[in-house]
Amino acid sequence: MTLTTSPDATTSTGGVHATARISAASRGGTTVLPVLDGDGPFELRRLHSRGAEARVCVIGAMSAPLGGDRLRIEATAQPGARLHITSAAATLALRGATAEHANYDIHLTVAEHAEIRWVPKPLICAAGSNLRQTWTIDLAPTARLVLREEQLLGRTGEPPGQVTTRLTVRRGGRTLLDQEAAYGPGAPGWDGPAVLADYRATGQILTVDPAYEATPSDTRLFDLTPDDGHALLAPLAGPAALVTAAASDGHRLRRLLNTAQAVTRRPASTHSEP
Repeated sequence: MTLTTSPDATTSTGGVHATARISAASRGGTTVLPVLDGDGPFELRRLHSRGAEARVCVIGAMSAPLGGDRLRIEATAQPGARLHITSAAATLALRGATAEHANYDIHLTVAEHAEIRWVPKPLICAAGSNLRQTWTIDLAPTARLVLREEQLLGRTGEPPGQVTTRLTVRRGGRTLLDQEAAYGPGAPGWDGPAVLADYRATGQILTVDPAYEATPSDTRLFDLTPDDGHALLAPLAGPAALVTAAASDGHRLRRLLNTAQAVTRRPASTHSEP
């Protein structure tokens, strides 16, 4: 197993350029990590396994992402492997020394009969930050995925930063989901009634599982109170379900997502929820 912190991250007046890599492989009924390579602000730590599932925690080794940063995480689950990725703390996007936006890209590849669960702590977009975040996910036809993301627009008592997100998921080479959202200053209509209105926390959970081909999820709406937030669970045109939520703060958002995620759990499933 490779367990290193790469010296290859580069820093310039334009920000930090860094790529962290994780590879999981199935060996003798369990999952091992032949590559666990941190870089720049990403320190990768192996946690105790749960059954056949390997678990990795991403720990921030420095403040990031800042303006001008180009950050990337690549994770691959080889055939039959099960990989759970979380983070030690929330990711805080901040204004950098340059006015240039920051990039934070996540690339996930899940092979046949493999699974990745991407369930980090929230992303907080502080006032003055400008972040572009992308997920690019390639799934084999028998692969499984749980992707959970939470975004908080501004810290308590401050205006939001700017964030643009793009999620592209391909299954068997065909597009399953391709969506983009933009929030904060400069994003037209983001705080209007058709988008977030007065809410400042948003998130989603994407679950892809071949079992949905036989038993697709139902469409359901989850509410706290009109002022606190709403969540929608909807099946996708494929073996997948998507939960989308908006709430007044991070605590209420997590309650909504947890409630909706419990419903997406199939009765026959043996996989534990994050």
